[in-house]
Amino acid sequence: APTPARRASDRGRYGRLSRERVLASALELVDRDGLSALSMRRLGAELGVEAMALYRYAAGKDALLDGLVEALHLELEERLAADSAAADWRAELGRIARATYDVCLAHPQVVPLLSTRMLAVPLARRPLATLRHHERVVALLEEAGLGTDRSAVVFRAFTAWVLGYVSVELQAMVDNPEEPDPAFRLGLHHMPPQELPRLRATAPALAEPGGPEGLVAGLDALLDRFTGGA
Repeated sequence: APTPARRASDRGRYGRLSRERVLASALELVDRDGLSALSMRRLGAELGVEAMALYRYAAGKDALLDGLVEALHLELEERLAADSAAADWRAELGRIARATYDVCLAHPQVVPLLSTRMLAVPLARRPLATLRHHERVVALLEEAGLGTDRSAVVFRAFTAWVLGYVSVELQAMVDNPEEPDPAFRLGLHHMPPQELPRLRATAPALAEPGGPEGLVAGLDALLDRFTGGA
């Protein structure tokens, strides 16, 4: 009689797999080697299992990408749970924004997925941890007295500001890290001075991180615009 096909084992190098272990390993891989390095085969090698064993926990590459977004939001939940909630809705939105900033800077390679997977995955099919984050923000806006329609407008603005700020914060600026001269370090000699005089002058300031203070200052201005300073 023919020998039955061997089922891919999910007992990895460090014991039996779980969804949490698979996602944690995927996050470590991407943090270290970038998104382009992530594949089922490469992740299986990291965990000491065949790639087929991973399909029990992620249906494919897209599911892994969504899992990375889920992992970031789970880490965000943990950070927020570690401290007491702020006294009012505005301060709590600021606390959420700061925690998001910290998580994103800890995992810069994953940050693009927070936008690109939002484009690819309908709201109702996003990871539950992501939806809980959305729910938390919308609930705070309704606590502020905004109606459903107004809450949706401010939710979009809040999300766009936080993700946009973090993306700009992580933008590549240094052209030659070995160059001690600041102008050459930024590669300003590649930028035509007659066409780009203001950008050349501003580039050193743009290269400095704005930090969480800049994030919250911009958020306060945005909320003032939408709520009249309430």
